[in-house]
Amino acid sequence: MSETGNQFAGAASRSTKHGPHLDEELEHEVQGLLRAERSTRAEEWRDVEAPAEGDPDVDLAPDATLVGGTPVGMDPEAVAVRAELARWLVRHDFPSTGAQLVEKAQEHYAPDAVVAELRRLPADQTFERIGDVVRALGYPTET
Repeated sequence: MSETGNQFAGAASRSTKHGPHLDEELEHEVQGLLRAERSTRAEEWRDVEAPAEGDPDVDLAPDATLVGGTPVGMDPEAVAVRAELARWLVRHDFPSTGAQLVEKAQEHYAPDAVVAELRRLPADQTFERIGDVVRALGYPTET
């Protein structure tokens, strides 16, 4: 980044791998997959290959142990809850009230379980980040 005269050379003037048009094309390509939670390809050969017989199942926390352990002060359930909430509430959703977070989760097509969990939040309290949400829901957070 550099300054030229009184003009700051920000993100718009820096080079990137690809432009906004290609970003939108790539996002459009995966929207069906994200919304349907299954493959939406018409040609079977384009689908991801299923695991072979005898291969272990892929899971968020196989055998209920998280790789690398859990942060100090948290248990595996709290880590899983925070990750699931963060999956459906993105950074630009904050700061928001509890009621606004419910609306935003619904706009992001969050599962009913996530929306129900967010409905437990005080409707008029403002939350600055996902950690505040998790704490308000009664889950332990990092110490």
